[in-house]
Amino acid sequence: MLAKAEAIARGAGQVLLEKTRTGFEIEYKGTIDPVTDADRAAEDFAVSELQRLFPQHSIMAEEGGFTARSEEYVWVIDPLDGTTNFAHRYPHYAVSMALAKGGEIVLGVVYNPVLDECFSAEKGGGAFLNGKPVEVSRTERVIDSLLATGFPYDVATTERDNMLPFKRAMKASQGVRSFGAAALDLCHVACGRLDGFWERDLKPWDIAAASLIVAEAGGRVTAWADSPFDPFGRDVIATNGIIHAELLQLITV
Repeated sequence: MLAKAEAIARGAGQVLLEKTRTGFEIEYKGTIDPVTDADRAAEDFAVSELQRLFPQHSIMAEEGGFTARSEEYVWVIDPLDGTTNFAHRYPHYAVSMALAKGGEIVLGVVYNPVLDECFSAEKGGGAFLNGKPVEVSRTERVIDSLLATGFPYDVATTERDNMLPFKRAMKASQGVRSFGAAALDLCHVACGRLDGFWERDLKPWDIAAASLIVAEAGGRVTAWADSPFDPFGRDVIATNGIIHAELLQLITV
């Protein structure tokens, strides 16, 4: 199933790239929460392929909602992680696909069509980038680390705006980036480009696939305050494992 999922993610990525060439329409689900017809086109492609190949599986997709079939197998899809980037033609976005079996994520694929980078993992099988194994970094201290985070769409009004954790981590590390695509940020932890990432108020399709990729690359993934990670939850903290406790202490205020 992994090879088929990778092929579908790559196909959806090509839909996105074609939209950057031919043009796309932008709507807004919230003040700063855009959705484009590229999101919908990529999702339509992915869903139709999944239904053709796995007709008994259920599908949870960002734009189309939940299609219930199997209680055991559920695909979790974000056709365009980083929609704001895409809408501004900032070339940092991805297609994310995960497969849950009995509520546990067993397969994950995140494809960046701009760089043609396909991150993938199966439960117990390691993590890969374009077919080559990847591992997390060996950075031992936050002061030597490069981190990333993100901010919620209601950042202007919510008390959980992530500003204080961001400030603390920025002062304690070599830098904190905010790239605007949680799935890619997590994959960059998996391959050692980043040493850690955290964000709150996410959705399952943002984190389900990439959290498995981090874990299979040797990293550690938890929820807020070091509680067990739930791929169908809303919070994630992912690191190389070595700096996890130190980063948690900084940001869980």
